[in-house]
Amino acid sequence: MPIDALLFDKDGTLFDFAATWGAFGRSFLTRVGGGDAGRAAQLGAMIGFDFDQGQYARDSIVIAGTPGEIAEALLPELNGFAHAELVAMINEESARAPQVQAVPLAGFLDEMRGRGLKLGVATNDGEAPARAHLGSVGVADKFDFIAGFDSGHGAKPGPGQMLAFAKTVGMDPAQVAMVGDSTHDMLAGRAAGMVTVAVLTGLAKHDELAPHADVVLPNIGHIRDWLAS
Repeated sequence: MPIDALLFDKDGTLFDFAATWGAFGRSFLTRVGGGDAGRAAQLGAMIGFDFDQGQYARDSIVIAGTPGEIAEALLPELNGFAHAELVAMINEESARAPQVQAVPLAGFLDEMRGRGLKLGVATNDGEAPARAHLGSVGVADKFDFIAGFDSGHGAKPGPGQMLAFAKTVGMDPAQVAMVGDSTHDMLAGRAAGMVTVAVLTGLAKHDELAPHADVVLPNIGHIRDWLAS
């Protein structure tokens, strides 16, 4: 069955993960740690973030987890915060994070749309920050569907966001390629019955993604050649 739609993860797929989220980690942890660098570093270790180096461990909960899951991981050391308050703070700081595009997105997405493909975004980030990130580089209006963990379809690796996209664009899931940088993305795509395309612009390595992917590409720009093959 031909591919007629592309559903993208956001962080690590449309945007380079390391270049984008190091700034978020430092700003968020500094804020929640009350400006104490030592405290911020301690909290960072709880979510797999090296505050001094600005780098995430490959198993960091920030990579594929939801803001709710990040908040849950931190709450044992943040007794003065309510869960909802911490999630709101994560979303606020996330929305401010400067975005580094994995490839020049506007031209790439216009080309995909020009081929008649429907486009969507499914992220474990919040929907509002996701729309802010896409809007900050002028591409939010190029998607037929944008969903976050809080959009009512569940979070990855569950298939809810995938199935909601297929329903929105009126396609069988087998006509859709789920494009992402994590095993969560691949598992979600497969659970929905989609073709799975892994890209290496996140922190996961080829050998981690390949068992769950139909194809592994260096970045989303290589989708052009894959579709033509």
